[in-house]
Amino acid sequence: MVSYKAPDFSERIALAKQARAKALEKLRGRAPVDPVQAAERQAARLAKEAAARERRQAKLAGRRAEQAAAAAAASPAKSEPKPKPSEDEARAARDAKYAARKARSK
Repeated sequence: MVSYKAPDFSERIALAKQARAKALEKLRGRAPVDPVQAAERQAARLAKEAAARERRQAKLAGRRAEQAAAAAAASPAKSEPKPKPSEDEARAARDAKYAARKARSK
């Protein structure tokens, strides 16, 4: 049985040259590209890209409008500021909060 013999550098160069020649011959054998068909394909690709760009922009504009509406709904009206509670009211609210916390822990 013959064992495998690794090709040396000159053999590898020759094999690469043959592979390159074979690939070039295959490329030359192809039919030439029709300029009319190439132009049609390019126009179709450009139209598809433009449509996709418009869809992305419309989606982004819709998302921004939703965010603006949500921000407007979430923010309180600036015309009516919330009145600051008096010292007694603040103390009563704090005491009620502490009492509720104590009642939960029992």
